[in-house]
Amino acid sequence: MDRLDNTVRPYAWGSTTAIPALLGTEPTGAPQAEMWLGAHPGAPSRTGRGTLVDLIDTDPEKELGPASVARFGPRLPFLLKILAAGAPLSLQVHPDLEQARRGHADEERRGVPADAPHRNYKDSNHKPELICALTEFDGLCGFRAPADTADLLDGLGVASLKPYADLLRAHPEHAALREVLTAVLTADPEEMSRTVTETAAACARLGGAYTPYADIAHHYPGDPGVLAALLLNHVRLQPGEALYLGAGIPHAYLSGLGVEIMANSDNVLRCGLTPKHVDVPELLRIVRFEAADPGVLRPAAAPDGEEVYPTPIDEFRLSRYVRADGTAAQDVTLPTAQILLCTAGTVRVGDEELTPGGAVFVPAGEKAEVRGTGTFFRATVRV
Repeated sequence: MDRLDNTVRPYAWGSTTAIPALLGTEPTGAPQAEMWLGAHPGAPSRTGRGTLVDLIDTDPEKELGPASVARFGPRLPFLLKILAAGAPLSLQVHPDLEQARRGHADEERRGVPADAPHRNYKDSNHKPELICALTEFDGLCGFRAPADTADLLDGLGVASLKPYADLLRAHPEHAALREVLTAVLTADPEEMSRTVTETAAACARLGGAYTPYADIAHHYPGDPGVLAALLLNHVRLQPGEALYLGAGIPHAYLSGLGVEIMANSDNVLRCGLTPKHVDVPELLRIVRFEAADPGVLRPAAAPDGEEVYPTPIDEFRLSRYVRADGTAAQDVTLPTAQILLCTAGTVRVGDEELTPGGAVFVPAGEKAEVRGTGTFFRATVRV
């Protein structure tokens, strides 16, 4: 097996303290947003045998397992992260697999440069993702029922929000959500900025259920994404709880530390809370305009102590082990490649001792036994 040396990405929304606290290192004062574990070409993990990309390219079937290569090709189909949000991330959605393939092919055909700021589809893959909280974790996920959002808007007492509340009550769910999001994202910028400013002040004054949206507005003053965010469910995860974000579901992470796993893709369509490009027509084509409960996930326990987070896709499978007995060895060998990530205590995988933030890549079929007392996550595929 190979111990992983991983890159921390310094995105502006990142916490300056959460990842250093986990790793037991001194904060630098700069944001530390995501630690990437995997074979994404943008920041592949490093091993004693080269990068994880190099290692897998040398012998994909040996490293990943024949079944994984047959199903997903000669690459690791997921990216594992430690994510630390100190400020809200952009409000966004991801395409499904067919939408990604068509969108990528269209942009390639039109010659849109891969690094163009208005490029929507960096690759032809979908990007389902799962976030599991390590600390209390706040986010937005999916549309709230339109009538409930109308009541929330009315409660703010902002006159310019009344047309949106009226639309939410006047039409069937799909049409109401689509019309209001379209109106918010295509409104006159100066008028929208005034509405957002008034809305932010009202949210801050009223507090309670409005508090998360006041914080969003503090970070993104005048951004129409603040009103788009008011259409969505606010959810607070406790440690160990998770959210699954499928295709077309608008979402944003607001604050907290978590383990995130996703299909290996960079395809994001933004709805706001960002200075980056917002392609409104393409966004409206991808968004699923339906109200739904956020669907907080709790892991399902297996007899061997593994706690699995259920998801409807096969590119990744995330589970957790909480070990109280430090002496008994636990066999976690699999016929597919896996990344084991320690998040609490001290666990030993073979000869590698892992403390929080430490991780190993275990090739397919390689014997892997775990000892020690602590918590570790297992990331692999489902075949």
